[in-house]
Amino acid sequence: MATDKLLEKLNEQFNNELQSAYIYLGMAAYFSSENMNGFAHFMNEQAKEEYEHAMKFYKFINDMDGRVLPQALEAPKNDYSSFLEAFEEALAHEKKITAKIYELLDMALEEKCHATAHFLQWFIEEQLEEENSIKDIIFVLKGIDGNFNGLYLYDKELGQR
Repeated sequence: MATDKLLEKLNEQFNNELQSAYIYLGMAAYFSSENMNGFAHFMNEQAKEEYEHAMKFYKFINDMDGRVLPQALEAPKNDYSSFLEAFEEALAHEKKITAKIYELLDMALEEKCHATAHFLQWFIEEQLEEENSIKDIIFVLKGIDGNFNGLYLYDKELGQR
């Protein structure tokens, strides 16, 4: 059974996942405003995934006899100097989320809440996948180096996600 302290941290992560969705939605809006619909599609899909992650926490908190406590979200950033900047910020954000998941796992193990530790394993794998996906995009964007033809072609590729 999760302690009140652990349930509070699980609620924080529920809200962090919602904030992540909102951040990616802001990035999608930026890409849309630049007429790069493939990049926008990628980030809209990312936002949907983050919302799904939040709902996993929502269900788990309820399953653990806790109460979900939604909090206000901060307005996301809506403008970037480049596509590369947006993805570098996405990677930095994912690294922060990974650290939060690790903190939660440490707390669950410390409190011997095996259900929570088991639940978080999926997120640890997911974070590794998300960070690597964004790193791959950053690698390509650095190679493109702002070249419109390269961005245009990559936009088409990201639209296939």
